[in-house]
Amino acid sequence: MMNAEIERRRTFAIIAHPDAGKTSLTEKLLLFGGQIQVAGAVKSNKIKKTATSDWMDIEKQRGISVTTSVMEFDYHDYKINILDTPGHQDFAEDTYRTLTAVDSVIIVIDGAKGVETQTRKLMDVCRMRNTPVIIVVNKMDREGKDPFDLLDELEEELHISVRPLSWPIDQGARFKGVYNIYEQNLNLFQPSKQVVTEKVSVDIHTEELDKHIGSALADKLRSDLELIEGVYPEFNVDNYLQGHLAPVFFGSALNNFGVQELLDCFVEIAPSPRPVQAEERVVDPCEPKFTGFVFKITANIDPNHRSCVAFCKVCSGKFVRNMPYLHVRHNKTMRFSSPTQFMAQRKTTVDEAWAGDIIGLPDNGTFKIGDTLTEGENLHFKGLPSFSPEMFKYIENADPMKTKQLNKGIDQLMDEGVAQLFVNQFNGRKIIGTVGQLQFEVIQYRLENEYNAKCRWEPVNLYKACWIESDDVDELEAFKKRKFQYMAKDRDGRDVFLADSGYVLQMAQMDFKHIKFHFTSEF
Repeated sequence: MMNAEIERRRTFAIIAHPDAGKTSLTEKLLLFGGQIQVAGAVKSNKIKKTATSDWMDIEKQRGISVTTSVMEFDYHDYKINILDTPGHQDFAEDTYRTLTAVDSVIIVIDGAKGVETQTRKLMDVCRMRNTPVIIVVNKMDREGKDPFDLLDELEEELHISVRPLSWPIDQGARFKGVYNIYEQNLNLFQPSKQVVTEKVSVDIHTEELDKHIGSALADKLRSDLELIEGVYPEFNVDNYLQGHLAPVFFGSALNNFGVQELLDCFVEIAPSPRPVQAEERVVDPCEPKFTGFVFKITANIDPNHRSCVAFCKVCSGKFVRNMPYLHVRHNKTMRFSSPTQFMAQRKTTVDEAWAGDIIGLPDNGTFKIGDTLTEGENLHFKGLPSFSPEMFKYIENADPMKTKQLNKGIDQLMDEGVAQLFVNQFNGRKIIGTVGQLQFEVIQYRLENEYNAKCRWEPVNLYKACWIESDDVDELEAFKKRKFQYMAKDRDGRDVFLADSGYVLQMAQMDFKHIKFHFTSEF
């Protein structure tokens, strides 16, 4: 029973550069999963650039996928968990963490723009973990690059071999459909957001193909397919599962085209939950005992209740509601009476969850990102990096009457991993480090609206934060003395050096040979 449940799980993230069509794709997948009846039911997640008041009401329009949303649905015999991640680079860190909780990834690429910087960075994270990747080239109903050029660009930029499993027949206004190489049939395109397109089985070497798409396109398709067979390796599922080969699909998510082909192939080839590396040992999903880790915390999902939800990825065994589980970091036993699973905004209480599932646990400050839950074993799952921030500001209290609220708010938002807090050892001031400018606005807005506290930002000129450690105690002391003004502690009390320029950092690395400088907190 257990293995069958785990075998049918598919947990994956959809990642892309903003505007490549990620939310449209997620929505169409939910449409096929019968979770929404009409397209357009999942909110658009563009940041409205118009009036500040528009998006400042972050609650109303949880508009900007500021955080990863989790959705689950059943499709045929499979149980699918999708994590839709923020594309906006200011929230990249949330996306990196999400990638630690999935077994495979779908990357969406805009057919006209090709590979963009954000996509490269995300691909690096997938490569670090050998996560299998499927690539979807979206927006084929608009003018874009030549498909062969795109494939070359994907191989070059993402450092991965590709193999098309569907092939577009022209593009833009002349887009006729795709030939599904995986199933060997033809899908003809009719631009409709609600209707699913017709499929035709044709032998491409006969006249019949010409009837459907005209002889000029038919000849081009035949020569394209010959070229593909000649140039690209046979599709091999093992190479895909090891992260060496990425299958490529073409389509138009907005017009619901090519999505079902992707889904059918995906459930067939994508991996079921994989073993997870903990510090102590490798945890296999089919072990009978439950283990899981928290990869993200969201404060105030429901504005009426000041509550946080910790998202926990089940790594092995079966999670049962109301059972006692060990919170490893606190070394205390906890029970969860109302664990939830999410379908976009709707959530339902669940009685059990299996390896591969993602559950929401109500959290009143007991969890931090990276916490492990087990049935008693002392395990630590690793690999939830905090990256070195690139922007820094002093955070000051703008209303002395509200000091308590401010401190509580900062604490909870930092738990959520929105940004990182450093306390300067020299003057005791708090410094917030983020990956992007937008996060400062989000923090200020949320402190005011959710914690009733006001903060103001003051400039501080810093280049990078790096965590330092050394086996040479004397050298470490000497370094801290010399750099006294630039030393800070992070929330776990570790030493952080706040370098004010690239040159200073380089000199420090040269002068102090025995000190290790880390740019992620995972070491």
